[in-house]
Amino acid sequence: MEREGVGKMSSVGKGFGLVLLVMALSLFGLPQPCEGKGYEEPLNCKHLECAPYRVIHSLKDFEIRNYRNATWMSTPPINSSSYKDAVGRGFNILFAYVQGKNHEAAKIDMTAPVLVDIYPSTGPFCNSSFVVYFYVPKKYQKKPPASDEARPVKLPRHQYGAVRRFGGFMDDTNIATEALALKKSLRGTPWEAATAHKMGNQCALQCCRLQLTL
Repeated sequence: MEREGVGKMSSVGKGFGLVLLVMALSLFGLPQPCEGKGYEEPLNCKHLECAPYRVIHSLKDFEIRNYRNATWMSTPPINSSSYKDAVGRGFNILFAYVQGKNHEAAKIDMTAPVLVDIYPSTGPFCNSSFVVYFYVPKKYQKKPPASDEARPVKLPRHQYGAVRRFGGFMDDTNIATEALALKKSLRGTPWEAATAHKMGNQCALQCCRLQLTL
């Protein structure tokens, strides 16, 4: 997520949203990567350290990114029926971490994006599970300060991701629509067969990863 204002949870979802569908790709039959211009650099990357990536293919409605494997801090799974509620709780955990709530009492610079994994419920009365991630700046990549509430993980788990950018507020009403729009835009392209998603039987939103602007 890229967001306007650090630590102001009332602004969750404001600005541009990036829906990132995780793609598991096999080397056999993989489309030949080629450098692409892609979307303009997010404004927050002009004053925050951002997770490095390379655009290898871009079209009007999506781009394919190759993110460098790096260390991120992860919240525990957060069960909730609301994206806004879960992301607010997760962001508060990570914001407290960078403000010094870690074993070294270290103040850590904010970075972008913040990632959110969504694991939708498989029934109408079940909560979904959300995991929120903070990109660890270069200074702490090799050894991030430990925490009782967040743990280091290596991301991404897959080499490539398809990204769709949309404007406005990101909330519970439009995530499924934008994720399905991204999937639709991949139809008929060499990347369609490369996507590997698991989906709940009664869930319109596929398991996906979101980048939110902070």
